[in-house]
Amino acid sequence: MHFETITPADETWQAQALCAQTGPDFFFPEPGSSVREAKRICAMCELRPACLEYALANDERFGVWGGLSEKERLAIRRTTAG
Repeated sequence: MHFETITPADETWQAQALCAQTGPDFFFPEPGSSVREAKRICAMCELRPACLEYALANDERFGVWGGLSEKERLAIRRTTAG
C-alpha cells in the first residue's frame, strides 16, 4: 500500500501541520486516554497523508500520526509486510 504524499525531503511540512500549532498533548496522550481529539485535528489537516507516510517510513510507535493510532499503524505495517 502506498500513500500519495506531499512530503518534502527536508520535513519542513511538520512545522506547517495543524498538530504543530496545537501542541503534543493531544497526539501523545497518556496510556488509555482517548485519541479522538487528535484524530479530529488530523482530519482537518491537509498534511495528513505526508504525516502518515512519514510515521510508517520511520516506524513511529507512539502517538497519533496521520490520523492513526499506534494500533492502526501497526495493522497497516502488518498488512504491507506480508
